[in-house]
This record gives sequence, structure tokens and C-alpha cells, in this order.
Amino acid sequence: MLQKGDKAPEFTLTSDSGEQVSLADLIGKKVVIYFYPKAGTSGCTRQACSIRDLYPRIKVNDIAVIGISPDAPKALAKFREDHRLPFILLSDPDHAVAEAYRAWGPKTMFGQERQGIIRSHFAVDEHGVVLEAKYKVKPEQTAELAERLDQS
Repeated sequence: MLQKGDKAPEFTLTSDSGEQVSLADLIGKKVVIYFYPKAGTSGCTRQACSIRDLYPRIKVNDIAVIGISPDAPKALAKFREDHRLPFILLSDPDHAVAEAYRAWGPKTMFGQERQGIIRSHFAVDEHGVVLEAKYKVKPEQTAELAERLDQS
């Protein structure tokens, strides 16, 4: 598990618009990175929309928000459009980045255990160092993290 003070794992992934986005592109900004299981599901929609609702204030303070899931860029584009999401969504189809952040692992659903995304979020400082790492978060907690980062 990542902890405060760890170097955030670097990544380059494809966005919902087909562009390549790297964590290194955001050096100099605080970043909220969150992992969610599947675009369009109820929990993931609540998570994204709660961040969207705070985004005008977050954007003023130059905090970047990145949502990462295994969904294909086309599905992410639809999710972003359907819910007017103003932040970056990235596709991690082989879950390599989720694994690097320890946000991939065993989950129990309907009594069966399988591997999947563990809903998690991370605050990263301007130098790429983890300020906060939380696993198994509730959907609304990511917006709360963004709000705390906004106030720091």
C-alpha cells in the first residue's frame, strides 16, 4: 500500500479524448488521482459527480483531478459527456497503473471473490510525492479529499 511520503508511481495512459496523459505532465500542480471500477455504475457516478460539483473551486486553485478505470476510452468519453465531467478520465485496461498504486486486488461481490479495482484515492503534491493514500473509500470521500487538498 502506498503511504504518505512515497513517490507516486509514474504513468502514461490514454484519456477519454484519445490523448496520452502522464503524471509527469502535472508536476508543479497538486493532483487528486482516484481509481473507480466501472464508468456509469451508480457508485462511480456518485463519486465523479460529487467531484464535478466541487470542481469550480478546485480548478481555481490549480488542482488537477484524474479518474482512472479499466474502461475503454470510448466508454470514458460517454461517461464524461453524460455527466458533464470537467476533469481527466484515463483508461487502464490492463490495470498496470492500478496495480502500481495497489488499487487492484481481491474483491467480494455477490459472495464470490474476484480481482478488480479497489475504490481508492490519492493526493499527490507538486513534486509527485503522496500526501494521502486511502483504500476502500466510499464514493463521496474522494470529493472530500479534493476539498481538503483545496484548503491546504
